[in-house]
Amino acid sequence: MNKIEAFVSEQIKSEVPAFSIGDTVKVHNKIKEGTRERIQIFEGTVIARRGGGISETFTVRRVAYGCGVEKTFPLHSPNVEKVQVVRYGKVRRAKLNYLRDRVGKSAKVKERI
Repeated sequence: MNKIEAFVSEQIKSEVPAFSIGDTVKVHNKIKEGTRERIQIFEGTVIARRGGGISETFTVRRVAYGCGVEKTFPLHSPNVEKVQVVRYGKVRRAKLNYLRDRVGKSAKVKERI
């Protein structure tokens, strides 16, 4: 086993949370400020998921104070503590980039029951 495979096997998470595109999630993200460390929660809709293996990422979008904010998180990063699903979305696309142009009720994703 070479160094890259050893690193991947060390960093990859055994239990990956089950979420998909359109779901509203809470991402518990570790933030380091000097010597202190805290967890900040970023809640929003998953609009994209890409890659595979150790390099898999997902993008979460939320509207804060009338301004759209998107963050891309590496799924297997040690800084991503956990991903909690708040509600499941009913979508028919793999990427929800069209939500960037929508405002109000049309920017909502229907809930899957």
